[in-house]
Amino acid sequence: MAVKLTDAARKLHTAFITAALTAVAGLAFAQEFRANHPDTYVVQKGDTLWDIAGRFLQKPWLWPEIWQANPQVKNPHLIYPGDVLSLAYLNRAQLQPGPRNEAPITGVPLEQVEAFLKDMRIYEQIDDLPYVVGLEEDRTLATRGQSVYVRGLGANAQPGQRFAVMRPVQLYTMGMRRGNNGALTNRDRLDHTGRRTDYPADDRTWNEIMLARGGMEKLGYEMRRVNAGVITLGEVGGIEAATLKLDEQNYEVRVGDKLVPVESIPYDLQFFPHPPKNQFPYRKAQILAVADRSNIAGSRDVVALSVGARDGVDNGTVFSIWRVGSNVVDRVQVPRRDSELVGNGGKVRLPDEFAGHVMVFRTFDKISYGLVMDSVKPAHTGYELKHPDSPY
Repeated sequence: MAVKLTDAARKLHTAFITAALTAVAGLAFAQEFRANHPDTYVVQKGDTLWDIAGRFLQKPWLWPEIWQANPQVKNPHLIYPGDVLSLAYLNRAQLQPGPRNEAPITGVPLEQVEAFLKDMRIYEQIDDLPYVVGLEEDRTLATRGQSVYVRGLGANAQPGQRFAVMRPVQLYTMGMRRGNNGALTNRDRLDHTGRRTDYPADDRTWNEIMLARGGMEKLGYEMRRVNAGVITLGEVGGIEAATLKLDEQNYEVRVGDKLVPVESIPYDLQFFPHPPKNQFPYRKAQILAVADRSNIAGSRDVVALSVGARDGVDNGTVFSIWRVGSNVVDRVQVPRRDSELVGNGGKVRLPDEFAGHVMVFRTFDKISYGLVMDSVKPAHTGYELKHPDSPY
């Protein structure tokens, strides 16, 4: 019987896992299948591999291992709507090709992270970057078709070169608290020149998170791409600023915006989920912020994470998300004392609470961006990140 899944149940895993499990029945993989799976599944438009696998597997993030055990499928990222996947539990899984008139399904719904793949980047330092020093006709703002004048490019300002215009958004920092409260994180808002500000930013992407001051490690400056353009005139004839003609219909450019070379291949199009390579100290890896100015993150929300390439994190790394267990007063033992006056001996550490899974889709040195792939409860900033199969 062919089965069609709902939107929530068919996204990033099934196509991979279904075929592979049948190919390796009798092996350990077979133990990962959920009971009562159908004999076949027809891949639908809007599917992602994670959700498809999540329909049929106990551990859907393991789809690459299972899928690669199936010799029939050459490329798990080239599965198309209309393909029929056999979920028979004996011997081999077979994929029956469907029409090829639609785009293949992917491991991550790219349209949901496209803005972060293209537009958001982390830099360790921004003070030495070239910057916009003036605008055509001394305007306050410049847009597509207009010229801006850039200081700091020097000999790099050659006609025909393409640069992205970036705007500082915030500075991430992180340190450690005393006692058992773990890591402490902070985000300082930045104005368009990269200086700290207490004024709210109208185009801010993230909501506020935990506050901290002093003794913090700088994780990096987050910058948003606001526009791009081509150098039309370098620093010649005594002119001390290069000319950049804007060609994107995006944000308006201001004096103080920074310039970086345009990346030829700025991001991955395919992701293979895998566990983190390292085990982190408690409270080292956590959610720094939630996108879209939200206080909480659910399925398909983008979050910033406090670990990156230096910590062994790369694209495709999967974490489980956990609410840190509360440290509560034992009211049976200490019924009347004010909680602030109760020492650790009168308190009980409660278990951490599982919230969902997140997969990294873009990695920088000390920070990464992840997409929440599934959730059983909302995740907040400060939630802990662990191995995807962590039991507690």
